[in-house]
Amino acid sequence: MKTIKIFTLVCATALGLTSCSDNENNITAQVQTKLLFTSNNSDGNVNIYNVNNTKAVTKSTLNTTTSAADGIYYNSEEDLVIQASRTTFGIEGYAGASLVPSDVSANVTASVTASVVGSLDMKSPRELAVNGNFYVVADNADADGNTETKDGKLFIYTKSGNQFNLRNTITTNFKLWGITFIGNDLYAIVDTTNELAVFSNFLNNTSTTSLSATKQIAVEGIVRTHGLTYDMDTDTMILTDIGEASNGQDDGGFQVIENFTSKFSATTNGNILALTEQTRVAGSNTLMGNPVDVAYDGDTKTVFIAEAGNGGGRILAFNNFTNGGNLTPIYNASLTAASAVYLYKN
Repeated sequence: MKTIKIFTLVCATALGLTSCSDNENNITAQVQTKLLFTSNNSDGNVNIYNVNNTKAVTKSTLNTTTSAADGIYYNSEEDLVIQASRTTFGIEGYAGASLVPSDVSANVTASVTASVVGSLDMKSPRELAVNGNFYVVADNADADGNTETKDGKLFIYTKSGNQFNLRNTITTNFKLWGITFIGNDLYAIVDTTNELAVFSNFLNNTSTTSLSATKQIAVEGIVRTHGLTYDMDTDTMILTDIGEASNGQDDGGFQVIENFTSKFSATTNGNILALTEQTRVAGSNTLMGNPVDVAYDGDTKTVFIAEAGNGGGRILAFNNFTNGGNLTPIYNASLTAASAVYLYKN
């Protein structure tokens, strides 16, 4: 959050702006920027939505040289957008794109080329999770050449200058999709199921090896989960449900798990987290058929969805989901083959 400090005594709050004044009318303004970075499997471009106000969203586009991409992340310290390319099968960083908040307040388009690259190791990269200088990509391609077994790979890269260096790979005994860090623990979607797994102290595994999850549970109410995100400030986990992969129109949803840490801890390995412990949003009004990724703004309790199927692809936003149900999105924008979302707040 960017803050201009003069005096702070009496405050009034609105979405994205906090203003404070004292008896002499000195003013403190706190302006928060909220940018939603998205990738897609249609043209590989990065679309950036200024979502400070979901009633007046603006979009900027970075035209990239890749034609399809998935997991995405924004490093504000380096003004660097990173996404997992499904064209080159590596991760690519786009720097110097003038992505400071003031430049994305209007609809603009810029062409960029990857300035940070690495070895092209993957076959089917999906989600990207970042922990410090470590960039982890989930690959959902068959890992052992036997289609009868379910497996996947996690590729662990470090960044040095303008290079992503592969440190090691971890083979899992289940297919992968979404991944996210909570502290040093890596949570992973068990693709083709309704299950969630965790690898404790994941980055301590420095060799190329096979690794079983520390814990794996089922999530009641979900048919097939894909995306996940965690908000540390509110201890909230959100999982998406794509339903049947063949139905890209209306059988998707998402489930919100508040007080996630205690609920996950209380669910023993191999058991089920009950639907009564969650809030589910689903139904024809939601426009969710294949919601493949999710981001969450805990400040405003707004869920952002990358919807890959309905209408060819959409970016959706929801709030007021306390009671769940068949909600209508508060924001709906077309994005063909939307594949990933990442929310940056400053």
